[in-house]
Amino acid sequence: MDLDLQTCPRLLQTITSHLLNKQGKSLHLLFLKRGVFPSSITLANRLLQMYVRCDYLDDARKVFDEMPQRNCFTWNSMIEGYVKSRNNQESLHLFYAMPHKNTFSWNMVISGSVKAGNLNLARKLFDEMPVKNEVALNSMIHGYAKNGQSAEAISLFRDLKSSCDVDIYVLATVIGACTDLLALRLGKIIHGFIVVNGVEIDPVLGSSIVNMYGKCGDLDTASLMLHNLPYPDDFSLSSLISAYSNTNKLTEAKRIFSMKKDKPPCVTLWNSLISGYISNNLATEARVLFGEMRRNGTKEDASTIASVLSASCDIMYATQVHAHVCKFGVIHDLIVASVLVDTYAKCGRSNSACNLFNEININAYDTVLLNSMISIYCSCGRIEDAKRVFHSIKSKTLISWNSMISGLTQNGYPIEALKYFRELNTKGFRIDKFSLASVISTCGTISFLELGQQLFSLAIVIGLDNDKIVSTSLVDFYCKCGDVDNGRKLFDEMVEKESCDEASWNSMLMGYATNGYGIEALDLFNDMRKATGILPTDITFTAVLSACDHCGLYEEGLKWFYAMKNEYCIDPGVEHYSCMIDLLARVGRLEEAMNLVVSMPEFEDDVSMWSAILRGCVAHGNRILGKKIAEKMIEMDPKNPDAYVQLASIFAGCGEWVGSAQLRNLMTAQRIQKLPGTSWV
Repeated sequence: MDLDLQTCPRLLQTITSHLLNKQGKSLHLLFLKRGVFPSSITLANRLLQMYVRCDYLDDARKVFDEMPQRNCFTWNSMIEGYVKSRNNQESLHLFYAMPHKNTFSWNMVISGSVKAGNLNLARKLFDEMPVKNEVALNSMIHGYAKNGQSAEAISLFRDLKSSCDVDIYVLATVIGACTDLLALRLGKIIHGFIVVNGVEIDPVLGSSIVNMYGKCGDLDTASLMLHNLPYPDDFSLSSLISAYSNTNKLTEAKRIFSMKKDKPPCVTLWNSLISGYISNNLATEARVLFGEMRRNGTKEDASTIASVLSASCDIMYATQVHAHVCKFGVIHDLIVASVLVDTYAKCGRSNSACNLFNEININAYDTVLLNSMISIYCSCGRIEDAKRVFHSIKSKTLISWNSMISGLTQNGYPIEALKYFRELNTKGFRIDKFSLASVISTCGTISFLELGQQLFSLAIVIGLDNDKIVSTSLVDFYCKCGDVDNGRKLFDEMVEKESCDEASWNSMLMGYATNGYGIEALDLFNDMRKATGILPTDITFTAVLSACDHCGLYEEGLKWFYAMKNEYCIDPGVEHYSCMIDLLARVGRLEEAMNLVVSMPEFEDDVSMWSAILRGCVAHGNRILGKKIAEKMIEMDPKNPDAYVQLASIFAGCGEWVGSAQLRNLMTAQRIQKLPGTSWV
């Protein structure tokens, strides 16, 4: 059979990857037998192109090496194959060996280097290119913009706009770079260049210009540009809706949304409007819009669900949305799962968040979600689960480390927290204020004064000593170590710099309270009430009542206990009731203490509250009441040694040695041991 040398190249072009083994290699073998390969450069080029197109680069390279003659098509085909397979080293080796490079060759290696993320090499090649063209220019500008180097993209455009033919795609990319930099003045100059040169504004370029003006805050020009577009696209409308929403102009945002009259608004437009209402703290209205969207037949996506869930901490609504996403099969979407987990956590349902995380089936977990789960597990005391998640993160961020260190500190694992901080120091991360504040708090927990002072020095070295969060942690640290004077010195410096917030005042107040400086705590509280922009919180009143308790200031304690609700609209929590019960018992007002326990509105009484009253009975010799309370405590918690020990002390104090001995023998018989006291000293 005679070979038709005109038909064979066309036949080779029709061969795809799945036909290669059967037909392509058979033809290759036939060419070799008939002696037409590699003497025919046209046939050899098509054979080479077939192997490249089917990703058989080793076979393509053999064909390339066997060819006695090569032209630009030969070299470009081989280089293109290596570029597409991301073998940049081999593509560059061939490129530099190519005797006569054409424009296509330069465009290929430049765009290949850009796609590989090697912008420095791409720029070097671009600078070496004899005659720049719009394809190479567009590749470079797009590469810079995509990789966050918007300033470089604009600079390159400004330098070469007169020497290259600039197409609308380059202009759209450069306008986008101006948007990323919020460079309104520069964006206007480029817009002027477009107008002066009579460039036809197509939908892509028009959308970029509208988006640039909108995000840069020139809403009038953005709106004018939008109305001048013959067919405003969804991207333009969405950009302007977001721009108006960001400036609290929701009426204008709704007007832009209503411009879509030729067909129903798409999900992108609904998402922009819903997000606008949420960003303006109009969660209820956002939900109404979500309902309207569904009634209009527009199917929500993951972004819609994420927006409506982030609007508030309504656990009932979160549960309903959870059921909805399960019904429609999107519960395993990463965005949806992440926002549901986060919503449950914000609503105080940490266990629900943990259960959901264990149920979802996602191939690749997002680092943000895993960081959230570390914090959630730590918040409900599940440290081992938090560690498991932490160690499963392949690319740990500083947030991952901070979450783990903070969680260990809050759950009573200070030594482990310090171990993790030491390991963090070896990973090359730049320690931030959250890392430093967490580990300083850890030092305060174990009264490690020397290490805390070293960390204070570190804060000075890296310039974080004046940070509000770090300074507050240092105040708390010194007070927990008993060095109240240094704590107050730091606090006064914060007051002078006007960098104090409620947390700073509360740390100093709690420091005074826990160290027995009741009068100083009350004086500081009076200063806090006079400070501009500082309002007492529930933690403030915990510190104040604790100070009154430690110093036996009954009148002051009673005054502020009732004032916190009547004057500051703060409902007393269980910790406030505990302070008052202990204070009343301490000063001998045992009946009032018992009445307060019984009259608590929302909280159940526990053994610790009755134990405080029992200690008051021991201190004031009230044997009859003490016996009743001890019996109640034993009934509530039969294994609690406190009731037995206190009751035995009451009997001993009244000379009833037999009763005291009987109680101690009962403790021995029931294997109830008194908890030994411990001290860091």
